[in-house]
Amino acid sequence: MKSKILEEMNKQINEELFSGYLYYSMSAYFESVGLPGFAHWMRTQALEEQEHAHRFYNYINERGGDVKLQAIEAPQTEWSSPLQIFEAAYKHEQHITGRINKLVEIAQEEKDHASVNFLQWFVAEQVEEEASADEVVQRLKLVEGSKGGLFMIDREMAQRVYALNPEVTF
Repeated sequence: MKSKILEEMNKQINEELFSGYLYYSMSAYFESVGLPGFAHWMRTQALEEQEHAHRFYNYINERGGDVKLQAIEAPQTEWSSPLQIFEAAYKHEQHITGRINKLVEIAQEEKDHASVNFLQWFVAEQVEEEASADEVVQRLKLVEGSKGGLFMIDREMAQRVYALNPEVTF
């Protein structure tokens, strides 16, 4: 692997691990305010982000690169509402989309076709990640001020299931 794409992929491992850390923090907040369904949704999201980090980790190793882990920044721990949390999650996913797009651009510039191909999974995944967070934002806006509506959404959020992708080895 060329040094520039390798360096950026190592940074992306950190971004994905931070994402998991952020979602665990959001989950802890939801637990603390008595919304276990939202907490479950965020823990599931955290697991997905860890899987994304493992995809980059495995890819770097498969290509003969050196994985260089970096310190993970402490995430925010307090929010004012479930809506504020999901707006932050949506904004964060937009940030990750920008990072993935930057990686694709670097891989294209370096004519690293294997990396361009590898990154296409993440391009598609980010469409889903943004849509998923935004869907909850929109639903929370619809029920804003309704404790009953919030309760119903919380119950629905508890139904999310995480299925480990068999392509990703841990």
